[in-house]
Amino acid sequence: MTRPLLPPLRDVIARHGLSASKALGQNFLFDEQLLDRIAAIPGSLKGQNVYEVGPGPGGLTRALLRAGANVLAVERDHRCLPALAELAEAFPGQLRVIEGDALKIDPAKEIGGPFHILSNLPYNVGTALAVGWLGGDTWPPEWLSLTLMFQREVADRIVAPAASDAYGRLAILAQWRSQAKIAMPVHRSAFTPPPKVMSAVVHITPGEAPEGVKMAVLEKLTAAAFGQRRKMLRQSLKAVPGALDALEPAGIAADRRPETVTIPEWCALARQFGIMSASKAHVAFR
Repeated sequence: MTRPLLPPLRDVIARHGLSASKALGQNFLFDEQLLDRIAAIPGSLKGQNVYEVGPGPGGLTRALLRAGANVLAVERDHRCLPALAELAEAFPGQLRVIEGDALKIDPAKEIGGPFHILSNLPYNVGTALAVGWLGGDTWPPEWLSLTLMFQREVADRIVAPAASDAYGRLAILAQWRSQAKIAMPVHRSAFTPPPKVMSAVVHITPGEAPEGVKMAVLEKLTAAAFGQRRKMLRQSLKAVPGALDALEPAGIAADRRPETVTIPEWCALARQFGIMSASKAHVAFR
């Protein structure tokens, strides 16, 4: 199929009088080679469903459509809708745009089948969206992969190993049942307007979920521990009734600090905590 001849993205933005909104965390990418490289990270997208948040004037959207993807894009900025409508006309049947808040949209319900998520995420909601996609007790998820642009600091926190300065809750939530890696760094100069910080694209694929570990329990334990990351676990986990009792059976010393506890150890603690909590509830019920 012959690709439609599209006008340069800068011309589209000028014609529609668009500018990046700081309030919406927008930064536009114009480099089509860079955008094509991002779209290629998950592998072939021909005939695949893709969910994109915050397409703006459609830079990454163009690359996804060129790759043969069927794209559902959610855009909050009504100013960008005419430019996206032009893309939908240029790629008949490949692009559907929803105007709305991505934090309130369930892509699995909208798409109705397996899909990839690729997005140059708005800086102000990127982490919240990623945590939402990584959450839930149903696993594997409907999404096949996450390919997401973050500020470099956030990207480093997602892929951080234990005992590193960047290691914390975000690393654990991203890695306990998924594989996360930095697929490519992106210099601030690639954006218009250039942000104050560097960026990076993170690629996440679902893995096997450890048996007996619930996301809600892991979130509760890590929130308490990393909320006071400089304190020993014997202090920080006091806020979670029963957590201290689960440390020894899980093989974790109470005098350790949370950043020294590996992801398998956090999973062991969450599993043990769940077993003990269920046992206490059974005794109380009897």
